[in-house]
Amino acid sequence: MTDQHPDPRPAPADLWPTIDALWTWLDADQRVGGREALLLRMLKLSEEVGEAAQAVIGATGQNPRKGTTHTWQDVESELCDVAITALLALRTLTPDAPEVFTRHLSRVADRSLDTTAP
Repeated sequence: MTDQHPDPRPAPADLWPTIDALWTWLDADQRVGGREALLLRMLKLSEEVGEAAQAVIGATGQNPRKGTTHTWQDVESELCDVAITALLALRTLTPDAPEVFTRHLSRVADRSLDTTAP
């Protein structure tokens, strides 16, 4: 690894207990269960991505009918919602979400930050 790339590290240790607490809270109030609950959690991710896209369009004023309706801070917030929702979806799939995510992040970092590759 070179100085131009940060050292990839797992997410802060306090991230996963918070994700797990949010998952527990969501599961306590769900109206459906089983496979349907899992699918709805995945669909929620699409909703959040759409809101992030809407914020980008609003921040750049790309809708001539509406003009500038969002700030880049709104985009940041929506991207955080996307990340949280994705982590909750992963936690819904497996209680081993921290390990699954860390392994996957390491694989992505290894292949993307490998300075020995041609």
